Amino acid sequence: MNASARKIQRIYLTLTLGNTLAASFIWGINTLFLLDAGLSNLEAFAANAFFTAGMVLFEVPTGVVADAWGRRVSFLLGTLTLAGSTYLYYLLWQFSAPFWWWAVVSVLLGLGFTFFSGAVEAWLVDALRFSGYDGGMETVLGRGQMVSGFAMLVGSVAGGVIAQATNLGVPFLLRVGVLLAMFAVAFGLMHDVGFTPEGSTHPVQATRAVLAASIENGLKNPPVRYVMLAAPFTAGVGIYVFYALQPYLLELFGDPHAYSVAGLAAAIVAGAQVFGGWMAPRVRRLVRKRTTVLIVSSVLDAAILAVLGFTQVFWAALVLLALWALVSSAGIPVRQAYLNDMIASKQRATVLSFDSLMGSSGGVVVQPVLGRAADLYGYPASLAIGGGIELIAVPFLLASRRQRHQADAASAPTSTTNTDSQPA
Repeated sequence: MNASARKIQRIYLTLTLGNTLAASFIWGINTLFLLDAGLSNLEAFAANAFFTAGMVLFEVPTGVVADAWGRRVSFLLGTLTLAGSTYLYYLLWQFSAPFWWWAVVSVLLGLGFTFFSGAVEAWLVDALRFSGYDGGMETVLGRGQMVSGFAMLVGSVAGGVIAQATNLGVPFLLRVGVLLAMFAVAFGLMHDVGFTPEGSTHPVQATRAVLAASIENGLKNPPVRYVMLAAPFTAGVGIYVFYALQPYLLELFGDPHAYSVAGLAAAIVAGAQVFGGWMAPRVRRLVRKRTTVLIVSSVLDAAILAVLGFTQVFWAALVLLALWALVSSAGIPVRQAYLNDMIASKQRATVLSFDSLMGSSGGVVVQPVLGRAADLYGYPASLAIGGGIELIAVPFLLASRRQRHQADAASAPTSTTNTDSQPA
């Protein structure tokens, strides 16, 4: 890696660290915060649903912003939107606002996050290509995942400790402060390199043009389309498992008030994310095709969830949780690299945002289904059913593999505008 590429990597890791740290300050206390504000359990989880709906609603439009007006602009808008909506959350808590105010601000929180999804990754890939980096993207994306996991571990633990020492509102103010600091950092360090925004004076026309080209390079591009169609099943199950494991572990532990045990689940996932990011490029060197990693990861995840569904021993469940998180985390950078090597630069952020939308949509549908299964049959059965749902992703991944795109076997950058197949 040359000096220019190393600089790009440092900026990317800095932005990832700051953003994840800011976000994770409230991850361990958000539900408690909503309940403390006077919301019922139903209203608290409905507010979270509005947040997810906001992400689904704004994923593609904000991706278009990144492609049409620049990834730097999108990132800066994201920090300001998320900081402002987080502060509004704090004010709603202070004044015990009625539910519908929480619903509106939750949608704005979702909007803030969508400005980041796709834009940062697209900025990284284009800047590295421009700097002359000729290595596999798994290495840099894996490092980003390691930094994100570390920040998640620190932020979620610190947020809980700070809330206990002060009050539930302070972590939200900390998030606002870190986001404003990240705005200043990105304003000074992040510049669109290797990518020229359209800069159109006709926003509606620019949006239509970029979105149409993105659909052409995304859903109409078979190897990309099949990876996207797998996302609702893998991401939807992953979101459910992360939240369901907390009450499930408390149930196995035998003490419903042992909240530190619930926090242990998040800590294990964060630690696995760090180790998985380290593993990804090493696994990739042992396996010729990226789709092999994705398919094996989905099958192993499903098998582990099935075993979890029959586990009644707390410590065994912890081990299986760590294995599930590790397998999932090791596959994420490989999937990111595979997609990026098949997407043209001009539409990269929009296509990646649409991919994120597909995953979020899976969360909207799969979570209630598995939650209902947990009500009827218990958490263990719902985890096993989740494993079965994740297996639905495998045929789509196999279909992407059968397209024999050169990105599947790439260990170095491939042309993002050539979709011709070649022998595997």
